[in-house]
Amino acid sequence: MRLLQFVSCYCGARRMSTCIKNPQIKYTQIFINNEWHNSVSGKVFPSVNPTNGETIVHIQESDKADVDKAVEAARNAFKIGSSWRTLDASKRGQLIRQFTGLLQRDRDYIASLDTLDSGRPFNDTCSDVDGAIGVLDYYAGWCDKITGRTIPIDGDFMCFTRHEPIGVCGAIIPWNYPMGMMSWKLGPALACGNCVVLKPAEQTPLSALYCASLFKEAGFPPGVINVLPGYGPTAGAAITEHMNVDKVAFTGSTQVGHLIMQAAGRSNLKRVTLEMGGKSPVVIFADVDDLQEAVERCHYGLMDNAGQSCCAPTRVFVHEDVYDEFVRLSKDKAVKRRVGDPSDTNTEQGPQVDEEQFKKVMSLIESGKQQGATLQCGGERYGNKGYFIKPTVFSDVTDDMRIAKEEIFGPVQQILKFKTADEVIERANNTKYGLAAAVFTKDINKAMMFVQAAQAGTVWVNTYDWSTMQTPFGGFKQSGQGRELGEYALHEYCEVKTVTMKIPQKNS
Repeated sequence: MRLLQFVSCYCGARRMSTCIKNPQIKYTQIFINNEWHNSVSGKVFPSVNPTNGETIVHIQESDKADVDKAVEAARNAFKIGSSWRTLDASKRGQLIRQFTGLLQRDRDYIASLDTLDSGRPFNDTCSDVDGAIGVLDYYAGWCDKITGRTIPIDGDFMCFTRHEPIGVCGAIIPWNYPMGMMSWKLGPALACGNCVVLKPAEQTPLSALYCASLFKEAGFPPGVINVLPGYGPTAGAAITEHMNVDKVAFTGSTQVGHLIMQAAGRSNLKRVTLEMGGKSPVVIFADVDDLQEAVERCHYGLMDNAGQSCCAPTRVFVHEDVYDEFVRLSKDKAVKRRVGDPSDTNTEQGPQVDEEQFKKVMSLIESGKQQGATLQCGGERYGNKGYFIKPTVFSDVTDDMRIAKEEIFGPVQQILKFKTADEVIERANNTKYGLAAAVFTKDINKAMMFVQAAQAGTVWVNTYDWSTMQTPFGGFKQSGQGRELGEYALHEYCEVKTVTMKIPQKNS
């Protein structure tokens, strides 16, 4: 996912936050029909603290049998005449706002759960909760503004369209921004009147399970939102293949996105929206207005969340005239980055989320060394326990290196050199991904040429990673399909029904 720079005015004045070092784990079961259940199989799985590799708690493990129960509950909640289907649209908005009020009340506790579960610094998990509140409040306001159209068709007929909820939506969210990604799925789905079966990532289930208790407290009817912790190949696959799930929204790897599309084709041709991987290019022209500012935007865009962001700027193309200075400033910034205990509010970077991610990142760092990139700093483990990696900067990177082609998902910056605008545009687009891109220049003509040429769902000019709840987000090529956030996301959760009525006479 990404560094979400949400405008925080909707949360009121910024209040002091306190990280709970060892938060009480209140919920570890499966949430179906507003009730807590053990898994049908009796299986559990561990939630692991990435700062030390130790088990925090064991969670009930959902699989196909549990998904079947959740989908049945959701379908019942979605029946014509149900309390959810007959609820006024404005009242749906009120329910969502009641939920966000509870999120605000329990903000520090929820952020502490995510810091414990994911290793993300507490300041950042607080921002993630604030971002989720903003997104959900935004969609609460949309509930009674989702309208069809009256169409002046030929003949003595009246024609109009209705925008109706799709039905039961599966939402499969990743581990890097647990609260943010939950809000991106729930906000538009609920605003349009759908029911949801939510599967949080197995690495970070704790905040979603706590939120399940808040759904009930807020007053959502049974079955409208169900939360099933479990693994992708079992619980996730059961959702994507289910004949009574009408739509799946997924954020995660491109590899898994392919599997979800295949599952949709094998089952009921359910609707699918995907937000997946990236290898996002940033182009720094020699006429950049403030080189230090460009360095900082690239640094924070990449290093946020220990580099575990789909739209991280992992390919920085710098013009040869300013290349050496950009590399020097980037190295200086990286070596000063504070890595350590994520519960410490002075910490800027925590660990990778688990051992698998740690090993993958370290393997790619080694490939960069072996293929001839110049290691400016980092490139090794930080400390002797947990999954920490020192902020790493490579220069003299070429397009054929693995670190220039593969999504690393770690605190590893690649800095490449270019000469001409035409050359860099071609190189920037030479990837299977197309999630985001950016350009830094004070020449509006260069900027707009890049904006038009870049094959990416989002292009930033003289900034990076500035996203809000109003701006649609999604990818070109194998970075996904469909859009999240903004009004565009609502279209992904509605069916359009055309209604045509014979009338005695049509008058203008």
